[in-house]
Amino acid sequence: MIEISLLAGESLLALLWLACRAVVWLRQKHIDWKREAALALMYVNLAVILRFVFYPMDRLNGHVQPLVFDAAAMLPLRLNLIPIVHIMRFAGRRDMLLNLVGNVAMFIPGGVLMPLLYPKLNRFWKVTLAGALLSACIELAQLPFASRATDVDDLILNTAGCAIGYGLYALGRLLAREHKKKEKGPQ
Repeated sequence: MIEISLLAGESLLALLWLACRAVVWLRQKHIDWKREAALALMYVNLAVILRFVFYPMDRLNGHVQPLVFDAAAMLPLRLNLIPIVHIMRFAGRRDMLLNLVGNVAMFIPGGVLMPLLYPKLNRFWKVTLAGALLSACIELAQLPFASRATDVDDLILNTAGCAIGYGLYALGRLLAREHKKKEKGPQ
């Protein structure tokens, strides 16, 4: 059995992130600080997702419980491929609402940041697909952990969050264009 604390998981993510950024900086021989700020926001978003997806919400003596890998407890896999079934099993409305809103909200920043960071992700369907693929990777990464479950509902909600984020991005671009038109005045 292997236990991975939240601090260890977040530290590993930070080290991987910094190593990747250092390689990019060395190859490009310059740093685009505006882009790095947007990438830092994406990193923070990923760190928050890591926290809430992989580390149980329960606290023991005020501490977040570690992620536990136990090969003996890995099977059977906790996998739900039928939409809405798991959502209806929550003990109360509060827990169900927290799950719904949380799964959507965690992916909204990604839907806003992806088109800013990656010019080829310039369409609703591309960002939504990228969000679905990211969510699928996260869901599949939960399979070997006995305390976690892979759920199609999470995939659907995460993808919806990414789509909402892109909608906010597109709205922001539209408002910025309209503002520029007003500043120029009639021609």
